[in-house]
Amino acid sequence: MLAPTPYFADRGCHVRIYEEARALLRRGHDVRIVTYHLGRDLPGVPTVRIPPVPWYRKLTAGPSWHKPYLDILLLFKSLVVARTFHPDIIHAHLHEGAFLGVFLKRLLGVPLLFDCQGSLTGEIVDHGFVREGSLLYRLFQGIEGFVNRGADLIVTSSGPGAHDLRDRWQMAGDKVRVLMDGVDTDDFSPRSGADARRRLGIPPDVPVAVFLGVMNAYQGMDILLEAAGMLGERGTKLHFLIMGFPEEGYRRMAVARGLAGRMTFTGRIDYADAAALLSAGDVALAPKVSLTEANGKLFNYMACGLPVVAFDTPVNREILGETGVYARFGDAGDFADRLEALLANHEKRKELARQSREKAVREHSWEARGGCLDALCRGLAG
Repeated sequence: MLAPTPYFADRGCHVRIYEEARALLRRGHDVRIVTYHLGRDLPGVPTVRIPPVPWYRKLTAGPSWHKPYLDILLLFKSLVVARTFHPDIIHAHLHEGAFLGVFLKRLLGVPLLFDCQGSLTGEIVDHGFVREGSLLYRLFQGIEGFVNRGADLIVTSSGPGAHDLRDRWQMAGDKVRVLMDGVDTDDFSPRSGADARRRLGIPPDVPVAVFLGVMNAYQGMDILLEAAGMLGERGTKLHFLIMGFPEEGYRRMAVARGLAGRMTFTGRIDYADAAALLSAGDVALAPKVSLTEANGKLFNYMACGLPVVAFDTPVNREILGETGVYARFGDAGDFADRLEALLANHEKRKELARQSREKAVREHSWEARGGCLDALCRGLAG
């Protein structure tokens, strides 16, 4: 597996890499993750890293001008590993990994599986890295097309992502498969949140809305703070538990808006602690502003039996179905209204919690996802 990212850093993309590797290992595959120098190894999944680059310490998501030389190091490290490992498949995550994978497949003579988690050009525009239509945008658009054409099979983490590949990029239908993110429904399950609330200093008698994930405007943090301010002005009894990083900027924004007493920021949390901390919540929030990219936190919310307030997007509806509470896309006021209405309806929360957990177990477990990935890999390897 090629992972051009500081794996493992307790965020959604890394969770997908980790859970896919575990699922394949359970089914008899031998897996090596080749990744950047940053991050930490998780037990049971062999991980190989590029040489240390002392001045690069970025763990957060998003583009960086440092990545080209990191990816060159990753390419050479992958070739070194391949000499002794002799892979049957190159399983490349993200467009950078697949770009390297196109060259590796030609050098090694093995097929390339591209694990696509969204559009490259869509992501760099959403992150404010380039302006749509600019010369740099067109360069990345060319790279995206090169990568898509060079892969032997593309698995995408959402149905809308697959439609984008087939419609906008004209990929053949049999070259694209949907493999949504999943969740370990044993590790993530409903439990009492009393211990978590005591640990975090949150009163036991106040409703809690939880957010888990990378903290930036793309993930909807600005909208979340705006909605929280509206509810604060209304006097709505609610505490926000915000788990993720980088949190300092949003912590300062919360203080400036008079929200400090209504919000607990944990900073980065260990993936192994996520389920216990999510149990402190009564509802979960997913204000991500993307129309095609996956939204992995939803699976964790559902498995923990949390009703979810999210924006009305194809990806969110694909995952949540009838268990979601949907606000108009990008509308902080409507998000606040939907959240307030859900808080006021205990019976609806209870029913949505039950339905969410059942749907997670029935449709979104990594046990089921792993079987699909296993079949795709064995078919590709021949």
